[in-house]
Amino acid sequence: MEQHVKVGVRKLDANAKLPAYGSAFAAGADLYACAGADIPAGETAFIHTGIAIELPAGTVGLVYARSGLACKQDLAPANKVGVIDCDYRGEVMVALHNHGRAPRRIEAGERIAQLVVTPYLTADFSEQETLSDTVRGAGGFGSTGTK
Repeated sequence: MEQHVKVGVRKLDANAKLPAYGSAFAAGADLYACAGADIPAGETAFIHTGIAIELPAGTVGLVYARSGLACKQDLAPANKVGVIDCDYRGEVMVALHNHGRAPRRIEAGERIAQLVVTPYLTADFSEQETLSDTVRGAGGFGSTGTK
């Protein structure tokens, strides 16, 4: 079940590239570096994409690592998953962290992350005296696995 949604993109820099899908059924569209940047070992750098986007109301842009960059170059988003709210109109930037022991170089036009556009729910939070019982109950981290 393929669904399409219109997302407006504004180039803020002449060198910017629009997000693009790598295959027909890719969930994430590649985000590209607008300019080169050096990322020292153990450090984080904000990588400019040179674009601003207009997501439809009720959607969010989730910025994930590119598996090849993370596994082969030790570079992944510092915040693990970036969140772009549908009312944000500033430049999309990716905070890439170098988890490796060697400095890394990002080149202009290089794919740096992937953007997944997805619907979200807005919760109406209400304080309750009790919550419904479940089999799991209050079991925390690792409580559902076997020993």
